Amino acid sequence: MSNSSLLDRYAALDSAAVSDALDQLGLPAGVGGIRPVWGPSAVVGFAVTVGLEPRSDRPAGAHIATTAIETAGEQSVIVVDNQGRTDVSCWGGILSLGAARRGVRGVVADGVCRDVAEARELGFPVFSRGAIPATARGRLRQRATGEPVEIAGLRVEQGDVVVADETGLAVVPRERAEEVAEIATAIVARERAIADEVRAGARLSHAMHDDRLAGEQETAR
Repeated sequence: MSNSSLLDRYAALDSAAVSDALDQLGLPAGVGGIRPVWGPSAVVGFAVTVGLEPRSDRPAGAHIATTAIETAGEQSVIVVDNQGRTDVSCWGGILSLGAARRGVRGVVADGVCRDVAEARELGFPVFSRGAIPATARGRLRQRATGEPVEIAGLRVEQGDVVVADETGLAVVPRERAEEVAEIATAIVARERAIADEVRAGARLSHAMHDDRLAGEQETAR
């Protein structure tokens, strides 16, 4: 399956369905706490990772996330590991502008951001733990890019599939992405069938039970 076709399949899913599929395979489920900072938003793409750390006396180097943005493209989601810090922004308006111009699909940050209005005006999805005006300058430095990071307890490797929406975040190891997409698609189909029955007047207990939701053979009615 091509990368574009794979992302199209995930675009038809949500974080809950993907999380359920990960559960079935014994992989880490989705997490909450990282949400869109403006409006209803969802993003699916391949991870381009950035690891940050507190600024030290060493030379600062390139501004945080700029090298990742310059290597990202139209199928990418920037993933920023700032260890969940909420006292300093790890993403701002100029980064949103640069990423949007590269065609990047969005950013997911385990930390907080700033310049929310600028991201909204660009239509650029930003997911984080909130917002704060405090700048990263003099406070943070880039530890690495393209290396494995941790976001809200989830390990994210370069190229993993990232699914973020209003419910939360799910991360799919790239080598399991097709398998997870297939299971998640079946989960969505089952839940839509159950919803259709409820709308048609079926009793909730009749339409919805654990075996059915798990995809197992339905019990006798």
